[in-house]
Amino acid sequence: MNQLDRLQTAIGYPFRDSQFLRQALTHRSAGAAHNERLEFLGDAALNFVVAARLYARFPKVSEGDLSRMRARLVREETLALVAGQIHLADALILGPGEMRSGGSRRDSIRADALEALIGAAFLDGGFAAAEGIVDQLIVPLITDDLGAEELRDPKTRLQEYLQGRGRALPVYELVEEKGQAHERRFVTRCLVDGMASTEAEAGSRRKAEQQSAQIMLLQLQQDSGSGHRHAG
Repeated sequence: MNQLDRLQTAIGYPFRDSQFLRQALTHRSAGAAHNERLEFLGDAALNFVVAARLYARFPKVSEGDLSRMRARLVREETLALVAGQIHLADALILGPGEMRSGGSRRDSIRADALEALIGAAFLDGGFAAAEGIVDQLIVPLITDDLGAEELRDPKTRLQEYLQGRGRALPVYELVEEKGQAHERRFVTRCLVDGMASTEAEAGSRRKAEQQSAQIMLLQLQQDSGSGHRHAG
């Protein structure tokens, strides 16, 4: 299975016209047929579907709080983490300069490409196709305590999530330390019993651990939403 096939499996939507898919994955550095217009469409569809799901899930929550909850779900950080889960970076089409500078690791590029995928699915298969991708990737992150999540860092939220379900606490490992002294990069791994490990890279070990914890938390929440667990 090639990278495009794996990605379509991960998002739960097989494109009928592969040109839409390729354009969604093409950064502006790689040519004129890039993904920025698709990103515009995808952003609108994403915001609408998330708003509709929040409205249905929380009938007594005020408009202001619904808006803040939606903002947390569609922000760049969340989208980039979801993009990391589906290994979207492996399929990105970048120009030579962007590839050399590590563009596939940039949150903004991954988040924009995820929105572009949603927009491309809308053009390829109608609103239901775009809606299906959002339901597959983002809606499982809607939890009853969403409104309070922002107040706690990812490592704390992960610990509380596991403790609340009687599961063992996570373990963090330093996988790699690289780069020159003035621009060190740290790769850390988060391990939770019964789950595939998650990894993240950042400019400090603490930030990398927080990011790997956030990815693990997303994975656990999506697992809970789909009703099954992964062995790891």
